[in-house]
Amino acid sequence: MNTTLKKSLIAATVLALLVGGGWYWNAARKLRTTDNAYVNAAIVQVASQVTGQVVAVHVKEGGFVHAGDDLFDVDPAPYQVALAAAQAKLAEARQGSQANVLGVDAARAALAQSQADLNNARAQAQRTHDLVLAKFVSKQAEDDAQSKLQVAQAALSEAQSRLGQAQAGASTVGGATPAVRAAVAAVDAARLDLQHTRIRATQDGWIANITLVPGTTVSPNQPLFALIQQGSFWVDANFKETELPGLHPGQTAEVRLDMLPGKTFPAVVESLGGGTGAAFSLLPAQNATGNWVKVTQRVPVRVRFVGSAATQPFKVGATATVSIKLAS
Repeated sequence: MNTTLKKSLIAATVLALLVGGGWYWNAARKLRTTDNAYVNAAIVQVASQVTGQVVAVHVKEGGFVHAGDDLFDVDPAPYQVALAAAQAKLAEARQGSQANVLGVDAARAALAQSQADLNNARAQAQRTHDLVLAKFVSKQAEDDAQSKLQVAQAALSEAQSRLGQAQAGASTVGGATPAVRAAVAAVDAARLDLQHTRIRATQDGWIANITLVPGTTVSPNQPLFALIQQGSFWVDANFKETELPGLHPGQTAEVRLDMLPGKTFPAVVESLGGGTGAAFSLLPAQNATGNWVKVTQRVPVRVRFVGSAATQPFKVGATATVSIKLAS
């Protein structure tokens, strides 16, 4: 009896192992799993667009901000002064423009006077010439008249040149002279710099890696801290190149995070990397030597969270395990 029972137990155990093994093998055929995976997200490097001293910081590490919220302020005083100076130069340019218009009117009047003087000199020269022919006046009188005519012609040419210069100085594009347009551009640039002394969030997200404090002097385009965009989290799963067959964008996946044991998050395959991780490293591997050893490479597969998981505040760089379903 004992022998029969032992045989039955052994048979049952073997059958259970066979069934379990078959189930595991069947499930493994429908899944690709790797624990070489890390959480990532869209990260904005926050920087100032102007130079100056920070006078206020409105955020702290891990704080959540909405798009448009104030992040920090740069001392606006120098830029307020610059704006006032630019506005004063604009007023001066507009006054100069008005003076140029008056100068054009004066030049036109001078030209008209010179034209009248020339007409008078021409008529006087003709009359003198007739009197010389009639021998009523001397030849010297005619020479004097011709000299006055030449002077009047030169005065007319000078008046025409002055009118041209005045018109060039008063020329406008869109109702403004070049000097006024340059002054307007300077005011706009100064006003923009003043607006840039208050740095605001460009999108919703969490503040990270911030050490900025009031009193710090900042320079343009110098990264100061990070803003992790809400809803942008994904996982870079590094699969072996031999595991890539059967993987393609759109497949469903499950993500388990080491920092949140027991929880599974739905995801979908977004893309397969265009090369191995080693190919895009700072110093790619060189295998042209004679002692080359073949090593299986890994290719990053981007897996994007979906559903309610898409808005979860995960931690960038956290380790994960990713399972991709090959078939339903």
